[in-house]
Amino acid sequence: MTQRTVGPSGRGLPGPDELRNNGVVKNVGESPHEELATGERSTRNRVARSILDHGPSTVAELAERLGLTQAAVRRHLDTLTTDGVVEARDRRVYGARTRGRPAKVFALTDCGRDAFYQSYDQLAVDALRWIGEKEGGDEAIAAFARARIAAQAGAYRKAVEAVPPEKRAEALAKALSADGYAATARSAPVGEQLCQHHCPVAHAAERFPQLCEAETEFFAELLGTHVQRLATIAHGDGVCTTFIPKISHHASASTSGRNPA
Repeated sequence: MTQRTVGPSGRGLPGPDELRNNGVVKNVGESPHEELATGERSTRNRVARSILDHGPSTVAELAERLGLTQAAVRRHLDTLTTDGVVEARDRRVYGARTRGRPAKVFALTDCGRDAFYQSYDQLAVDALRWIGEKEGGDEAIAAFARARIAAQAGAYRKAVEAVPPEKRAEALAKALSADGYAATARSAPVGEQLCQHHCPVAHAAERFPQLCEAETEFFAELLGTHVQRLATIAHGDGVCTTFIPKISHHASASTSGRNPA
C-alpha cells in the first residue's frame, strides 16, 4: 500500500507511485466525480514532474510545456503548494540584474522530491559520520566521495569521449539523467551550464559537502576544463548548476570551482 503524508489541506501528498504515473488512470466502477478527481491528481503529478525535470519554473513555462492554460496550472500549483510539494520563490539571477522584479518560479520542496524518490538518506549520513569518526575525519570522507565518483566514472567517461568537445556537456547531462539526476545542458555567456534538477544524495550532501566537491572535481577532469559550481540543491537552491567555460585547447582541469554559499 502506498503511504501518504497528509498535508494542511487534508488531501495528502501523492505517493511515489502516483507521482511517477504520467497518465490518467481510470478504474472500473469509478463514478464521474471519482474519475474527475483521478484526472485532476494525474495532472498535478505532471506539473510536479515537469518541475523536477526542468527545475524551478514559471506558470507560463509550465503551461507551455504541458499544454495547459495558465489558470489551470495556477490551480494545480495552489494545491501542490498547500500540500507542501512545491514552493514559490524569486528566480535566481546570474550576472547583471535586469530592471523590474525577478520572475516568480515554483520549485519542489524537500518533501516534494522525497515523493518521487525514496532513498536511504539517514543510513548514508550515519555511514559517512562513522567514516569520519573512525577513519580519519574530513579527509576520509573526501576520499570516500572521490572513490564513489570513480566507481561511477566509466559510463560518464564513455559518453563524453564519444562526442566532440562542443557536445561533451550535453553528453554528460544525458549520462547523469540515466542515473536519476534529471540533468540538462544549456548555453550560457562564454560557456554552458550543466543543470542537475534532482540529486539522489542531497540530504547527505547537505551534511557532507565533500560529496559535491568530489563531483565538481570529477566534472572538471572529465570535461578537460576548469568548472565552477554556482548552486546546489544541498545548499537550498532549486537546482545544482555548474558553469562550464568554453573549452579551449589550453584549458586546464587542475582546479575546479565550488559553490561559494
